[in-house]
Amino acid sequence: MGDTVLYEREGRIATITYNRPEALNAINQELREDLNAAWARFRDDDEAWVGIITGAGRAFSAGADLRGGARPQGTSHWETPSMTSLESGLEVWKPTIAAVNGYALGFALTMVAACDFAIASERAEFGFPEVRIGVPTIQGAVRMPKKVGWQNAMELLLIGERVSAERAKEMGLVREVVPHDDLMPAAKRLAERLLLSAPLAVRATKEVAYRGQELNFVEAIRFGETMRKVAGATEDAQEGMAAAREKRPPTWKAR
Repeated sequence: MGDTVLYEREGRIATITYNRPEALNAINQELREDLNAAWARFRDDDEAWVGIITGAGRAFSAGADLRGGARPQGTSHWETPSMTSLESGLEVWKPTIAAVNGYALGFALTMVAACDFAIASERAEFGFPEVRIGVPTIQGAVRMPKKVGWQNAMELLLIGERVSAERAKEMGLVREVVPHDDLMPAAKRLAERLLLSAPLAVRATKEVAYRGQELNFVEAIRFGETMRKVAGATEDAQEGMAAAREKRPPTWKAR
């Protein structure tokens, strides 16, 4: 992983940072590869239980760098969609938070939609400008209708204008809008709340919630009950019950 994306862990919280501030964190090939590596590192980092993504400087990310954008991974997106990026379907069951500090445009807005939570600075702006330059939005078009509903999704995808943080909150894209200087503290407060829950139970619940949307009801429940048995056999499940009986805070170990 290079310098265009930073990966830092403080306790159980990992922070991934777009780090091309001189280019408003526009996504070129190097940043694309570094970002994919950062998410894979977070997924595989046993000590990291919650992930936050943000941007260095004035922008979260201005989207694809039109002077040298990221090329599709593998053969081609037409034949084989890439699953190497979080936006494109990389499966990460740990909870994720987007801390949006400025512009979140194009594929960066797809990143926001791919996260479980989004907190926005009052200065943040969101948009899919692709249609204004004659390019269709693909990953965002797949994700947005489920995220914000049809009409809100079409507003973002087809008009191509930026919307404010408050409008993004109205749409349901953003959970909370905070003063700019409180953005990272707010994201970390949310992360700390997530850390109070058993990490393996959290991951199992998130996976059931995600896969359950694509399964019929009976299949979703059967899958969920299987996951319940798997999670119920962990040390954390025993610890949770013991802590409840003893009226003390549990100590989670993610095993």
